[in-house]
Amino acid sequence: MTQIQDRSATPSAEPSALDRFFKLSERKTTVSREVRGGITTFVAMAYVILLVPLILGGVTDINGDKLNIAQLTTATAFAAGLSTILMGLVGNVPLALAAGLGLVPVVAFQAAPHMTWPQAMGLVVLMGAVIVVLAATGLRTMIINAIPIALKNAIGVGIGMFIAMIGLVSSGVVGHGAVDGPPVTMGVDGHLQGWPVAVFAFGLLLMLGLYARKVPGAILISIVITTVLAIIINAAATIEPMAWGTVVPEAPESLFAAPDFGLMFNIDLIGGFAQAGALVASVVLFTLVLTGFFDAMGTIFGVCDEAKLLDEKGTMPGFGKILTADGVAQIIGGASGGAGSTVYVESATGVGEGARTGLTSVVTGGLFCAAIFFTPLAAVVPMQAAAPALVLVGALMMMQARKIDWSDIEVAIPAFVTIVLMPFTYSITNGVGAGLIAYVVIKAARGKFREIHALVWVVSAVFVAYFGISAIQSVLGG
Repeated sequence: MTQIQDRSATPSAEPSALDRFFKLSERKTTVSREVRGGITTFVAMAYVILLVPLILGGVTDINGDKLNIAQLTTATAFAAGLSTILMGLVGNVPLALAAGLGLVPVVAFQAAPHMTWPQAMGLVVLMGAVIVVLAATGLRTMIINAIPIALKNAIGVGIGMFIAMIGLVSSGVVGHGAVDGPPVTMGVDGHLQGWPVAVFAFGLLLMLGLYARKVPGAILISIVITTVLAIIINAAATIEPMAWGTVVPEAPESLFAAPDFGLMFNIDLIGGFAQAGALVASVVLFTLVLTGFFDAMGTIFGVCDEAKLLDEKGTMPGFGKILTADGVAQIIGGASGGAGSTVYVESATGVGEGARTGLTSVVTGGLFCAAIFFTPLAAVVPMQAAAPALVLVGALMMMQARKIDWSDIEVAIPAFVTIVLMPFTYSITNGVGAGLIAYVVIKAARGKFREIHALVWVVSAVFVAYFGISAIQSVLGG
């Protein structure tokens, strides 16, 4: 990605303590650029504070109990803030974390129907503990290093397509097709329509123009201007609230909202195994670990590569600390009562503003913590204003495709499978798993068994079990 020049940067004879701690000069960035990146990432992720409570608020556990939206909102914002600050201070990378949208459905629809919410959160905490152990022992780093560099590049490209797809769907540009028609369409009925889509189009064109001109803060400026436009249009025109999606752009009636910490630390670590049965609880835990492990791995690699923090082998110093912090974040998310926290692809929007260090994460995390008290402000920015950033950054991440040798079938096909399955199945984990399996099969078919790392064999076998989990559970009587 072309780095935006920060005209505010001034040389300093003696680096400050902040500079030394976050290695600002070493990574050729500045405080202003990192702060701007942190704000941009938060704005792009603010929808999580509303979306996750809306999803989980409709969930009923085995006792028929429903969760309190206010408590879920506090839990989501608190876990995101604490986890992101932890990543910034420990990992020193511009990665933001919040309740994983790949993990939330597992908790909501696989765990909650079979156990109480505290028991479901207990499984999330156990998942985090497993991931911490894998990271602390170095096994997680060994698995990541064992993955071929071509597939690592493909992961970055696939994530680019994935976040672009998220932006296009959430903005209304791409819609669900009819039952007897194509699975996806342009807009709702094959045509773009409505003011929200027009707002998105304006925001995307503005962002492209400012970014092409290398205007500092291009992404953040575009989001702010587009949000103001959306508020004006929503007030002046008659628009169905559902047309905007999760967030309707309205000026908040108040800025302050008292937090409700009622879900905090209300967990039951092992009760789920007794309540739901060992098989069901084990399947849920296995799914959580695999999803949390590889979703985060793919995002960490893709965003750090885009920030130019990786070497030519796809590794970087302190990778173990980053992976351990990610595992601890899962524990924080479960303990808070709002599902496990994981790295978000929207972190790439901050990188798009030039972010390169953990200072960006500290800023983003601080804003999430502040949002606990100012949740009405989180309901101001519609996805149509934030989505252009996902499309732009997705396009920039696609540039990594040039690093893949498309003339080599042993690389090209696994890379292709990895890339296309991420957006088409809305899962980073599915893309990583299918790509690894394809890589092993092609290498083995050509008799190149020795070129397949032992850990790649093991991980591929685990993914075979992951993709066939329903059949396995059926055979075992689950």
